[in-house]
Amino acid sequence: MCSRSRNASAVLLCTALAAPGFAADTHILRICADPNNLPFSNRQSEGFENKLAQILSHDLSLELKYVWFSERKNFLRNSLGAGLCDAVLGVPIDIDDALVTRPYYRSTYVVVTRADRRLKIESLYDPQLKGLRIGIHVVEDDYAPPAHLLASQGLSANIVGYSLLGAYGAPNPPARLMDAVAAGAVDVAIVWGPFAGYFARKSATPLSIETVSPTRFQMIPFTYSIGVGVRKGNDALRDAIQNVLDKECPKVQRLLQEYGIPSPREDAVSCATSPSAAASLR
Repeated sequence: MCSRSRNASAVLLCTALAAPGFAADTHILRICADPNNLPFSNRQSEGFENKLAQILSHDLSLELKYVWFSERKNFLRNSLGAGLCDAVLGVPIDIDDALVTRPYYRSTYVVVTRADRRLKIESLYDPQLKGLRIGIHVVEDDYAPPAHLLASQGLSANIVGYSLLGAYGAPNPPARLMDAVAAGAVDVAIVWGPFAGYFARKSATPLSIETVSPTRFQMIPFTYSIGVGVRKGNDALRDAIQNVLDKECPKVQRLLQEYGIPSPREDAVSCATSPSAAASLR
């Protein structure tokens, strides 16, 4: 393949294939992914990151192979960093444990309520929250970031935690919090946007979704830019993947819309970005 390649993406990829730490079989693109983490990924390839991985492998002319690895503490370090795979999708672009592309989407935490209750919670400082049960995901041993703002207002007793981690094969854990809102077990939930958008569409009870305000608390952001991560030093693979993301941007954006991924309008990812911006990659 490399000897016949003439386009920029292929040249970058051939360089990446020769880089230390890339797949032993240079015809394979290994992706580390969680086997039970919709809407992102699962073993049945039903997640939007599964679909994106298919786009990447197709355009790079590589066979796609998954290395299943549950997203627990130190996930990147123990999977990508340990050389188990070549890339991980869905990585915050400012993370220290990987070399990351420009973002292919940007999303935020959102406020989820039952539509028929018309609560209209427009801010995490809304006085209504003092009398409401507030569901928030728990990751490992800590609440999701917006809980810190709520705790600063003395609302810790109002918070009901829902673990994001379930036993393999169990119903998808993130759906439990959305189901709790629909059933009235909690009055409101503060949820990471991709979870909320995807599971709200599957709910038999109409749910209302509003972007959280403010967008951060002290140094803790509630909005994140997401890219594809590779091992540090493998600039060639990162650039080859970036070329595909640039080329297939409209297709990727349609995919995100299909899965209901909410994005702040004022700084959503735009396909107008020139591929020549690769020089400005982080």
